[in-house]
Amino acid sequence: MINILKLKGKIVEAGMNISSLSRELKMDRSTFYRKLNEDGTYFSIKEINIMIAELNLSFDDVKKIFFNQLVA
Repeated sequence: MINILKLKGKIVEAGMNISSLSRELKMDRSTFYRKLNEDGTYFSIKEINIMIAELNLSFDDVKKIFFNQLVA
């Protein structure tokens, strides 16, 4: 499950918006929103790698956004 609020914050920090990021992903904006509304469950590894590069995410950012679920 993706931390959507942190992801949206990083999109803004990078000076981007959903439309510009979805263009970089070669994805329709509505598809991007649908994936977000499904807690990011259906983003592919390739799409996540593109987001990491486009948003210039640090390793710590990646952990907090894409691996925020605690495991017992």
